[in-house]
Amino acid sequence: MVFTQEDLQAIWLTLKLATATTALLLVLATPLAWWLARTQTRWRGPVSALVALPLVLPPTVLGFYLLVAFGPQGWGGQLTQALGLGLLPFTFGGLLLGSVLYSLPFAVQPLQHAFEGVGRRPLEVAATLRAGPLDSFVHVVLPLARGGFVQAAVLSFAHTVGEFGVVLMIGGNIPQQTRVVSTQIYGHVEALEYTQAHSLAAAMLAFSFVVLLSLALLNRRSARVLG
Repeated sequence: MVFTQEDLQAIWLTLKLATATTALLLVLATPLAWWLARTQTRWRGPVSALVALPLVLPPTVLGFYLLVAFGPQGWGGQLTQALGLGLLPFTFGGLLLGSVLYSLPFAVQPLQHAFEGVGRRPLEVAATLRAGPLDSFVHVVLPLARGGFVQAAVLSFAHTVGEFGVVLMIGGNIPQQTRVVSTQIYGHVEALEYTQAHSLAAAMLAFSFVVLLSLALLNRRSARVLG
C-alpha cells in the first residue's frame, strides 16, 4: 500500500477536519441532546426531526443549500462578509460547517439516548444533597453518560472521514485546501489511477471495520456493566 504525496496531504486534511468537527459537535450537541432528553414541550418532535434530517437527506442536497446560503448572494455569505470572514464555500471553514451539520445526528442521538438512560432518580438524589443543576450535570450525569460521549465522538469522527457529497459541494476538490480522502479517491478514479484509488479505498475500508468493531465491543461492555 503506497500513498502519494497528494494522498498524504488528503489524509492529513481529513484527520484535521474530522478532529475539529468532532470537537465542535461534542460542544454543540451536548446541550441540545440534554434538552431533547429532558423537555416535554411540543417543539421536541420538530427539533428532533430537524436534527435527524441529514440521516435521510441526500448529502448533495445539504451541500447545495449550504453553497447557496453562504455564497455571495446568500444570507449566510452576506453575514460572513459583513463580519470580515469572507466567503466560506471552497474553504476549510466551509468544509467544517458542512461536516458539523451533516454529522450532527451522529453526535446528538447517542448523547440523547445516554442522557435518557440516566433517568431522573440520580438527579433527585443529587438535589437532596443540595447539588445545583450544574454540579449535578457535571458530577452525576456526565460520568453516567460516558459511554454515550464515546459513541458520539467515534461516530462523528468516522462519519466525517467518510463524507463525500457535502464536502464536494461546499468545498470542491482543491489540493491542500479542501481535498479530503473521499474526493481524492474520486479524483484517482476519474484519472483511471486505480492502484492509488485501491490504496486509499482499502485504508478507508479497514478504518470503517475497526470503528464498527470498536462500537460493538463498547456496546457489549456497556451491556455487561448495566447487567
